[in-house]
Amino acid sequence: MSVYVITGVSKGIGFEFVKQISEDPKSIVVGLVRDKSATEKKVAAELGDRSNVHILHGDLTSYASLKQAAADTAKIVSERDIDYLVANGAFPSLFDAYDPIGALGDKVEELEDVSSKLFQTNVVGNIHLFNLFLPLVMKGKVKKIIAISSGHADLDLINDLEIEISALYAASKAAMNVIVAKFNAQYKKDGVLFVSISPGAVEVGHFADATPEQIQGVMGFMGKLSTYAPHFKGPTPVDEAVQNIRSTWEKVDIDGGYGGAFISHFGNKQWL
Repeated sequence: MSVYVITGVSKGIGFEFVKQISEDPKSIVVGLVRDKSATEKKVAAELGDRSNVHILHGDLTSYASLKQAAADTAKIVSERDIDYLVANGAFPSLFDAYDPIGALGDKVEELEDVSSKLFQTNVVGNIHLFNLFLPLVMKGKVKKIIAISSGHADLDLINDLEIEISALYAASKAAMNVIVAKFNAQYKKDGVLFVSISPGAVEVGHFADATPEQIQGVMGFMGKLSTYAPHFKGPTPVDEAVQNIRSTWEKVDIDGGYGGAFISHFGNKQWL
């Protein structure tokens, strides 16, 4: 009987959150997306008529849209408020996904544009999200705010495996982890858990349009993971990944020392 607000639910991990959580008719799921109409059609086509699913327009690059989404969410959930706020939405840059940072230096304008968009979406957008929805979370029973991070932001993994790719994306996710910790520093005393969780490598089709050369680079990255963690057999299916994430956020709490933590499940790190 919980209320969830989740960003970036149009596909991938976000849509799978909606699919799994809404199977419980007593739960309310509010999904925030840029394209409300397309996502509503997808929900209807793939999930059927689930009256506990509500799709709202909420763009991480638009403060006004997030503010309106918070107001609309308050009307939807009424006196139940919010138990879980899940910051899943992000800008997954392909510009730096296949090349090391040094190879991007000559592409000055694109590097600056992508860096700006990454920070605006993955960092500033989530700051606005947290601030706007916190009043509803503070009145909820569970009081958990979860940011879906990335193993690319794991400094130990970067250094141990010499992971060169996705530098700009990794930096934006690392910055978001710091923001999560800063919010924890302020709101821990109020009983609100802020935590970042990395699901590890998940099969969501990010590399569907990659060239053979780019695929070769991705396979090299996967090979490093396999060497680092012999149990690693490739990206986790999205349904399994979401089950693992949900299991983790149910187990963690402030008393257990997880306030502001970054829980990474890349490489050889296991789920709680």
